[in-house]
Amino acid sequence: MFKKILFILFILVATTAVAPEVKAQCSMCTISAEQGTKNGNTQGKGLNSGILYLLAIPYLLITGIGILWYRNYRKKISSPALTTNN
Repeated sequence: MFKKILFILFILVATTAVAPEVKAQCSMCTISAEQGTKNGNTQGKGLNSGILYLLAIPYLLITGIGILWYRNYRKKISSPALTTNN
């Protein structure tokens, strides 16, 4: 068990150490969004809201799956305790 955790930790550290620096937007989109908000346009706000929306969906799905898994796992553990009392 310890070897698996150590291996996963090593992979995570190696992946983050080797990953190149990337930008989320191209330079044209960044400049357009910055200039738009300076001039009073709401396109930059819409772009930021869209990014946050796309960011939130995977986390909500993973949280929902985790809650369902935990409930089912807890039911499986408590079920044998009820049958042994007979």
